Amino acid sequence: MSDPRRLRVGVLFGGQSAEHEVSLQSARNVIEAIDPKKYQVVLLGIDRAGRWHLESATRFLLDAEDPRRIRLGEGGEDVALVPGDRSDLIRLGGSGLEEPLDVIFPVLHGPLGEDGTVQGLLRLANIPFVGSGVLGSAVAMDKDVAKRLLRDSGIPVADWVSLRRRDPARPDFARLAERLGLPLFVKPANMGSSVGVHRVADEDAFEAAVKDAFAYDRKVLVEEHIDGREIECAVLGNEAPLASVPGEIIPRHDFYSYEAKYLDQEGADLVIPADLSEDDAQRVQDLAIRTFQALCCEGMARVDFFLQPGGRLLVNELNSIPGFTRISMYPKLWEATGLGYSALVDRLIELALERGAEESALRSTADL
Repeated sequence: MSDPRRLRVGVLFGGQSAEHEVSLQSARNVIEAIDPKKYQVVLLGIDRAGRWHLESATRFLLDAEDPRRIRLGEGGEDVALVPGDRSDLIRLGGSGLEEPLDVIFPVLHGPLGEDGTVQGLLRLANIPFVGSGVLGSAVAMDKDVAKRLLRDSGIPVADWVSLRRRDPARPDFARLAERLGLPLFVKPANMGSSVGVHRVADEDAFEAAVKDAFAYDRKVLVEEHIDGREIECAVLGNEAPLASVPGEIIPRHDFYSYEAKYLDQEGADLVIPADLSEDDAQRVQDLAIRTFQALCCEGMARVDFFLQPGGRLLVNELNSIPGFTRISMYPKLWEATGLGYSALVDRLIELALERGAEESALRSTADL
């Protein structure tokens, strides 16, 4: 039986995207930060086939210390979340119901986890969850749609062109280079953690990069290269969000690649707080909140910027479920702002419960 004094928190991790291993790393840190005196943690691992498993707290990850080999533990019992008003988990092995969950903390990155799909399932199941809802998750995940919303909100972004695999009018390398300049960045529209991202300066490299990016998504972005400092800011809240102190990424690779972010602990220098004037720091924080609100986000997000030598500030992208690994900026930025890791997890759960209560109070046709 569960302890009635503790909330049952389902931590959902893994998933089917190319960011599966990143999710496992992030989940490990979140689980370690959750206060066991306040919360009863239920570990829900999603394998690469999309199956949900009830994981053992003692063996839910294998090779956990090696980011290149980390993987889900074996033997977790299959479960399913059933839509309804009790948020039931059903054990698929025939042993019946799990006790209802009070809230779910999705620690998922990329498609089928960060893009509104899981958020829609949790909404149907009538269970509060940490982070943005269906709309905010979906628009933040699609970099093309996000850029259009930001541009129409008067928020500066780098110039880009979106490509679709079977578009007969798709521009070639020469036309893109003429419009956007060289080098170019090629990336899947719906992916994170720099998966499938390439910096290219010639046609052969461009064609190879486009082919690789299309392996991850049906839509690909080609962006102009921005010469500027990489500044990041964490946002926390629902209708009245707050921004952390800004930080700076100084990559030691060609750019802040997947390897630099998660595999090579020497892949980048993290400067927190960033060496910025008070005015520039305030501009970053204000624009981070504007970006968060323009993309209909809630709970948490990390907003990434370019600060050009002349002072121009551009939004690169927003991550609605930022990394929580040991070298991730989101928790580090809040720690530098005065909110420690465990307190941050507490606040994210509180925000989820607050929004869940507000949604439950809304009238439906059944009330009319």
